[in-house]
Amino acid sequence: MAEIAIRNVRKTYGKLQVVHGVDLAIGAGEFVVILGPSGCGKSTLLRMIAGLEAITAGEIAIGGEVVNKREPRERGCAMVFQNYALYPHMTVAENIGYALKVAGLAKAERTARVAAVAASIGLTDFLDRKPGQLSGGQRQRVAMGRAMIREPKVFLYDEPLSNLDARLRVAMRVEIRKLHQRLGTTTLFVTHDQVEAMTLADRIVVMNAGKVEQVGTPQEVYGRPESLFVAGFIGTPGLNLLPGTLDPAAGVVHLEGGRRLAYDRQRWAGAPAGRVLAGFRAEVARLVRPGQGLDASYEFAEELGASRLLHGSLGGTVVVVSVADGRMLQPGETFGIEVAPSEVHLFDAETGRRLPGEARPSSRQSVPVLEAV
Repeated sequence: MAEIAIRNVRKTYGKLQVVHGVDLAIGAGEFVVILGPSGCGKSTLLRMIAGLEAITAGEIAIGGEVVNKREPRERGCAMVFQNYALYPHMTVAENIGYALKVAGLAKAERTARVAAVAASIGLTDFLDRKPGQLSGGQRQRVAMGRAMIREPKVFLYDEPLSNLDARLRVAMRVEIRKLHQRLGTTTLFVTHDQVEAMTLADRIVVMNAGKVEQVGTPQEVYGRPESLFVAGFIGTPGLNLLPGTLDPAAGVVHLEGGRRLAYDRQRWAGAPAGRVLAGFRAEVARLVRPGQGLDASYEFAEELGASRLLHGSLGGTVVVVSVADGRMLQPGETFGIEVAPSEVHLFDAETGRRLPGEARPSSRQSVPVLEAV
């Protein structure tokens, strides 16, 4: 295990800056997921840690030692890439065990460790095949096995599950987490998939346009998003956001069309009056009869099996409410939405950041039972 310190790290290509002064401290044995959309700089940051990309400015330390000038092989990292990077002329067993062969490990021990790793990722029946005889998902598992067998100081994963089908992705998430629990190796995992981030991470680093938007546990980034980007990116769907004007004296946000949304004045006692975006999660809203809450016009529903996402329009703004059951609505039909004041998030309309003056951090609360109209 080794801690990782990233200090004011920047990366530019010519005049284009793609990583803007990132600062992160990753504890020994921690599992950290770097999450963000394509092009946000997350893979570039991972490659700089691995030594595969030169650092334009700043420094990276692994295990207390600055590694800016160290070769990749000297950093104690094992990396799994988006592509497979396998030796095509070697068998699966030879690919997985290659690092052990280079290290001079005895053949009997090497064979035993290869067999154990192959069994854990479902490759026992494929050890004698070449990469060209495997599916994309199987090849990615070989690449993961090659990293796992080294038991390095740091694991670096660059979207390793992107080529797997949905069922296998779930299985591999379990295996990756079990591997981390067994070895306790410091792990950085890059993905654009928030489900992978939420299920795997001790902490999540949310990146956008080369900058860190927020760092926190899965519960923190879900329950207390620090910016509009995080609010929209985390959660399925993201936070509902309604423009309005904060009225601290009344404890409400005045929305368009004369609507009012109450918020927790004790929690936001220091929040100043002005233009805001008020947010709430689809799963904490309750359906009520028209006239008893915020009235919205129904558009369509997403069927998710155990639940349904109702999409509607509220004063020209899209809103989504999660319901467990209830009668089907007709397009254009009006339905009411009720949100508890404690579930309302407030963001500055100008900066897009969480509104200052919040008295205490919120935590993710249990989702109330949703009532059908």
